[in-house]
Amino acid sequence: MLTVNGSKIFGAYQYPEALIQRVIRNAVLGQVLSVSRSGDNVRDWLFVEDFCRAIYRVLEAGCSGEVYNVGGGNEMKNEDVVNTLCGILVEASEDFPFSRQSCLSEFSNNSPGPNLRYAMDCTKIEEELGWAPQESFASGLAKTVGWYLEQQNGCRKVMESR
Repeated sequence: MLTVNGSKIFGAYQYPEALIQRVIRNAVLGQVLSVSRSGDNVRDWLFVEDFCRAIYRVLEAGCSGEVYNVGGGNEMKNEDVVNTLCGILVEASEDFPFSRQSCLSEFSNNSPGPNLRYAMDCTKIEEELGWAPQESFASGLAKTVGWYLEQQNGCRKVMESR
């Protein structure tokens, strides 16, 4: 048996209420962008395709009974994630209803628990299996935004053709 623990994963086909997906959806719809607490919560972000490559590498070369932590090496405050997303959306979408400066508009306390930081030590998978993420946070985020915008445009075209 092998165990793989991933950090905060993002990319196409992810749970729609997760931070990145929710911010993209709300921003494109012109809705309030809300970040839990003060925006100081820190997460290590990992692009989904890098996580898949890590799982493959563990299956290929991991030692039975071992646990491998997989992270992106991208620790960021949630507020910074939202601001980065807004910058990408401003550049990617002519219809984006916010400016880069006006994107983040609300903090909330709707996320219970004291989890101010999620991070993990990924030294083992890096040193023993030679795995490292191929995508930077920015490149993975740009791909994610592109995918969601394509999906939204595709859905809009289907609805308009009815």
